[in-house]
Amino acid sequence: MQLPYELTLGWRYTRASRGTRRNGFISFISGVSMLGIALGVAALIIVLSVMNGFQKEVTNRMLSVISHIEVFSPDGAALPDVALTLSEARANPQVVGAAPFIGAQGLLGRGDDIKGALIRGIDPAREPEVTDLGAALKDSALARLVPGQFGIVLGGELARAMGVRVGDPVTLIAPSGQVSPAGVVPRLKQMTVVGLFDSGHYEYDSGLALLHMDDAAKIFRLEGPTGIRLKLRDLNQAREVAADLSRSLTGNLLIRDWTRQNRTWFAAVQLEKRMMFIILTLIVAVAAFNLVSTLVMTVTDKRADIAILRTLGASPSSIMGIFVVQGAMVGVIGTLAGLALGLGIAFNIDVIVPFMEKVLSASFLPKDVYLISRMPSDPRQADIVPIAVISLVLAFLATLYPSWHASRVNPAEALRYE
Repeated sequence: MQLPYELTLGWRYTRASRGTRRNGFISFISGVSMLGIALGVAALIIVLSVMNGFQKEVTNRMLSVISHIEVFSPDGAALPDVALTLSEARANPQVVGAAPFIGAQGLLGRGDDIKGALIRGIDPAREPEVTDLGAALKDSALARLVPGQFGIVLGGELARAMGVRVGDPVTLIAPSGQVSPAGVVPRLKQMTVVGLFDSGHYEYDSGLALLHMDDAAKIFRLEGPTGIRLKLRDLNQAREVAADLSRSLTGNLLIRDWTRQNRTWFAAVQLEKRMMFIILTLIVAVAAFNLVSTLVMTVTDKRADIAILRTLGASPSSIMGIFVVQGAMVGVIGTLAGLALGLGIAFNIDVIVPFMEKVLSASFLPKDVYLISRMPSDPRQADIVPIAVISLVLAFLATLYPSWHASRVNPAEALRYE
């Protein structure tokens, strides 16, 4: 099949590397533009994939400690009917696990060292239904939470900050104290550390303490659980399920999904990702608009060829099409090369980074600082497709003015000195 001559000539101008020194220089500039587009696209894919990987890793570690949805009373008091709330929540087809809990704030002290902590009273038998941490500790630390023995499980960072180990006593200070002639006296209870946990998320490892729900009810003078925690079949449906539960649950209850518990962090990550996308897109834009100078030089060099084509009957739109094809070819080849390079690195970053660390004798992610020893990567189609489209659109836009300028060449003027 005979290809249109616009496509044939445009492709020939793109790959031309022989001839005059000027022609070779134009080909070199065209190659640099192509390389710039490829590197810009690859950088975008790699950076966004790594950011997605970090977000996914932190989210997974966060969700190993917190539940997908929490239902609790607005005043922090015990739920009026825990059994009814549990049955109504489990009626939702998205809910696969439910467990009651008591949430409170307290102080943990050992000697002169006092640390604030989030106190969570749990049912050790049901906790594995709602969190991965509960499932991991089911047969170890949680099994040692026996009602009446006042055992406590601390986050690893909190225990290290207080200098305690398993078996050591700590004092739990509850804000709801006893009224005496001297004023309100805080309630103090000596607890025994029966286990430690490390979720990999510093906020919870340094400020969360678990104890049996019955012990928590006695210490904080509550008649029962202050809320229930739910695990969903699809965590990404948390907001929709929370809205459904707000309509179906009986009573005046507050419902909070996992995205709202850490709204500031997620908003900051999304903003950072958006800004990185804009900044790195400028790299692609600079490389794409290098095509303008490449095509302007090509048009100047090919004025005689353009004049001959015009005298043979080529229309201005056909001349314009030749140079649009040339610029588009550079954009397409650069974009495809960038996609191949970026995806190749993104999917193999777990091999590439350790190799670079070994060669450079360096550690990019010290585990004692980041708590993540490997570089995560999560390439997503929702990021890759827009990157490719933007790159191609920018390359196409860069060809319009030089191509229009070529279509305006006057054959008589171009051939006057030939």
